[in-house]
Amino acid sequence: MRRLPALVLAAALGLGRPALAAQTPPASPALTPKATEEPKKPPMRELPTPYTPNYTGGAQPRGGGQPDFAYGAYQKGQYVTAFREATKRIEADRKDAAAMTLLAELYNQGLGVRQDPVKAAEWYRLAAALNDSAAMSSLGLMSMDGRGVQKDPKAGRRWLESAAEKGSPTAAYNLALILIGTGKPEDEARAAILLRKAAENEIGPAQHALGVLFLQGRGVQKDPSQAAEWFRRAADNGDLAGEVEFAILLFNGNGVPKDEARAARYFLHAAQRGNAIAQNRVARLYAVGRGLQKNLLEAATWNLMAAQQGLSDGWLDQTLSGLTNDERKRAEAQATARNEAR
Repeated sequence: MRRLPALVLAAALGLGRPALAAQTPPASPALTPKATEEPKKPPMRELPTPYTPNYTGGAQPRGGGQPDFAYGAYQKGQYVTAFREATKRIEADRKDAAAMTLLAELYNQGLGVRQDPVKAAEWYRLAAALNDSAAMSSLGLMSMDGRGVQKDPKAGRRWLESAAEKGSPTAAYNLALILIGTGKPEDEARAAILLRKAAENEIGPAQHALGVLFLQGRGVQKDPSQAAEWFRRAADNGDLAGEVEFAILLFNGNGVPKDEARAARYFLHAAQRGNAIAQNRVARLYAVGRGLQKNLLEAATWNLMAAQQGLSDGWLDQTLSGLTNDERKRAEAQATARNEAR
């Protein structure tokens, strides 16, 4: 599914890196990473809408138990059918905002029709005029980016404000990022309120961002236990940054009882999903036998996988320098196989 270009707002919050990465763990130099070793992941901007497959952040497009064939077709990837059904609904009811938003999504992403941001914006605007919060949220992002409409950050923010007021968790999250970017304490406090709204709707990136605020004491009182809880929930919702953060807190016993074995499981799961930071941590854990049984071949494999993503580790390279040529070849083969399997 194609996404809109990302705003570089998350950098102000540190959303692209684990907040405690430089502290994992202080008890062993072998596991202390370099502060600059983490590649930044692209900030997440466009979050699920009611038309995103497996969306769980709000109500379905039509209420009252009435079947929504257009929405169902979208969920199944039957985009041409979704387009046809949504068009029929609009012809029957010129105030069907949900169907308008669906057409906008299809045009915006180029699903079942030729991608056309201008037409997408037109349909979003019609739905927004009918108080559809998802359409307002998307219009806000498009105005921020100048996609399909003239670039107008102020108008984009107004759309996001309106959508957030109507309960859109997507809008609340993106508006919170804008507020955090100002660096003003009063804006950070409001951002925390907005992030909580999005987080309570099980938006993983919002849960991670809220955890960072609690960890750093920005906009809220510093509370590592609250941070750990939000990171855990973010991890449960598939957010990789939240998963790594929670693993770090678990390993250090910060805000949550120390549990190296459980932390290793979280690191390993994130590593298997391709997170370079987690791959590096797993390699270190295997190298010293903390949380995982010591295994230098596994350490070498994960070290190679992290290095292939640009995250090098001189300490690991030195620690693993005693491997035989055969062991190195096996590690390389394993790294290649695991990358291909993802």
